[in-house]
Amino acid sequence: MAGHSKWANIQHRKGKQDGIRSKMFSKLAKEITVAAKMGDPDPDKNPRLRLAIKASKAQSMPKDVIDRAIKKSQTGDAADYTEIRYEGYGAGGIAIIVEAMTDNLNRTASNVRSYFTKAGGNMGQTGSVSHGFDRLGAITYPLSAGDADKVMEAAIDAGADDVVTDEDGHFIYCAVEDLSAVSEALEAVLGESTEAKLIWKPQVLTEVDLETAQKLMKLVDLLEEDDDVQTVTHNFDVPEDVAAQL
Repeated sequence: MAGHSKWANIQHRKGKQDGIRSKMFSKLAKEITVAAKMGDPDPDKNPRLRLAIKASKAQSMPKDVIDRAIKKSQTGDAADYTEIRYEGYGAGGIAIIVEAMTDNLNRTASNVRSYFTKAGGNMGQTGSVSHGFDRLGAITYPLSAGDADKVMEAAIDAGADDVVTDEDGHFIYCAVEDLSAVSEALEAVLGESTEAKLIWKPQVLTEVDLETAQKLMKLVDLLEEDDDVQTVTHNFDVPEDVAAQL
């Protein structure tokens, strides 16, 4: 299927090794708090919270930190966050979607706009690039979960729509509203997944040269370093020879 970017996985692994764990924990804790505040503090009764906890465990967040984030949602200390999506173009016309969670819309909008400008891109209106992405549920399993045929059969039985298997693992896609149910059905057969989350999956990936890749990575880094930004999604892919130079 088009849109599965190995470069995204490379960057994800690299990020974990580059000392950004504290910031990552902060963003994961924010999602847990918001999910618990909007729904039920019991993950068994709150699919969004259940997925947020799974994402946190996948990044080795300590249980006490997860518990504190849930408890915070039930006190007056929890800020009122607004979820908002920004869309724009990076160098080379690459499409970028930024999802943020903020208690100050003016601050966040100003910051995101400045990052695009600094990295040679520009902000667009909502919907200007998201039409080139599919909103899906995505569940990841390591290769040790089983061979491609076993995972494919389990995914179909669970109600998933597609599976991609490569040297990085098994990537299972489903409808947004089915993510929690598909994830639970798969766990009954394959065990616990590495990750289960909602994503924006690019319909087509665009390969970029070294200069463009450098500008785009600067933009992605600026965005991901912002405390209000939860996720950054793009449709560029970096060829192996260019990745080696980066």
